[in-house]
Amino acid sequence: MKQLTIISGKGGTGKTTIAAAFASLAENAVIADCDVDAADMHLILNPEIIETIDFYGLKEAYIDSSLCIQCGLCKENCRFDAITDDIKVDSFECEGCGVCAHICPEGAITLVERKAGEAYLSETRFGPMAHAKLSVGEEASGKLVAFVREKARDLADRYDKELIIIDGPPGTGCSVIASITGVYMVAVVTEPSVSGIHDLERVLSVAGHFNIPAVVCIN
Repeated sequence: MKQLTIISGKGGTGKTTIAAAFASLAENAVIADCDVDAADMHLILNPEIIETIDFYGLKEAYIDSSLCIQCGLCKENCRFDAITDDIKVDSFECEGCGVCAHICPEGAITLVERKAGEAYLSETRFGPMAHAKLSVGEEASGKLVAFVREKARDLADRYDKELIIIDGPPGTGCSVIASITGVYMVAVVTEPSVSGIHDLERVLSVAGHFNIPAVVCIN
């Protein structure tokens, strides 16, 4: 099974359109939309969702008010300012590092699973598709990309597909790295502009760092 990831150094180069075009030409492929922060492949392929899977990203601190003595140690030691003045957890700020749970003298704090989004297994006119949606304010995009790719491999095994076409995210961040790890080739979509060339060079350097062969599509 081969995996091809289509990425770009910046948004708006036509990456998703190219990925959808490749999917229409492929005869035995699975499609994976790994641009989980701004997924839009579904707008082109109009998938029929067959299965929805909850995705759990970073853990979150939970304070048991019946055990808490309001000593304030958790607030004093939280580097993310995720503990409020009345000793509550701010879900948007909590990174699940566990310092508060470790330092609490009463054992009032535990780390619990937090739903960070959903993954979907769907059928499209071009074949099976794995895609996802990250919840507002969540930062576990890299983990969700890896989760979508795992589900895409499951689909490929189930339907005996030879290729996975991955629509990756733009840029050079952790979600991009998660989308290209272990693939046999990346196709970088760019536009003929100064900013397009600059971003192209950056994303090619990322692919080169991981020794992944890259081709360029000027759109």
